[in-house]
Amino acid sequence: MSLLIENSFVNQYVQEVHAAYQQRGSKLRNCVRLQTGVVGGTAVFQKNGKGAAGRKTRHGNVPVMNVAHSTVSCALEDWYGADYVDRLDELKVKQDERAVVANAGAWALGRKIDELLLGRMAETENAVAVGTTGLTKDKILEAFARLNTADVPDDGQRFAAVGARQWNELLDISEFKSADYAGDRFPWLQGAESRVWLGITWLFHSGLPLSGGARTCFVWHRSAVGLAEAQEIKCHIDWVPEKAAHLVDHMLSAGACLIDAEGVVSVACLDEEPAE
Repeated sequence: MSLLIENSFVNQYVQEVHAAYQQRGSKLRNCVRLQTGVVGGTAVFQKNGKGAAGRKTRHGNVPVMNVAHSTVSCALEDWYGADYVDRLDELKVKQDERAVVANAGAWALGRKIDELLLGRMAETENAVAVGTTGLTKDKILEAFARLNTADVPDDGQRFAAVGARQWNELLDISEFKSADYAGDRFPWLQGAESRVWLGITWLFHSGLPLSGGARTCFVWHRSAVGLAEAQEIKCHIDWVPEKAAHLVDHMLSAGACLIDAEGVVSVACLDEEPAE
């Protein structure tokens, strides 16, 4: 009978972790080019250049575009989030301690995915670097123009992430304030702060880089940034006799890469340093 109880414990816990990750995980995971089920330590994203049409003289050869083909490699990294659940503690608390640990692990790995993606976006040299002012309409239009100048597709796959102060500044812009709610378009944004304006889906994100009082926000196209996963979040539960507890270990193997720097624009905005 005891073995059956242990099996029930493990199966129920795995289900809880998966559900928590889907609902409260990374905000950016579905906003980039995603490759799952990667085998090996490196994923390779294909990148094609632009084609150009040419004229053909009578009886001459058809001009060949010679579209450039290249690849961008993405190294996968392994990340863990572990904690102990004391067997007897579960008898002394009213809350479901397994669910508490499940949420904590899922949130931690979800934040790690966003951290990897934001780190790669920061590599772009396509920057609106005026960190002495907040997020203004002029900055937004400049970022918008840079994407258009680079022929980045305006196909509903453009996204932007801004911080809390920048979100409030956006709400002072009448056009943004009246923009459509983006959750109706993308199911994973249901319940999140998001709007569609200028063909860009705007998201509030609390994890954007902050340095010297300037917050770096990003505007990008989905295909410009890649995320590769060997596996999504998984958990293992092992009984540790020395601890008289279960070791709950969450695991993730993933990596991010910048596929096309022209498809990402960074926007520096004045922000407040966190209080000490």
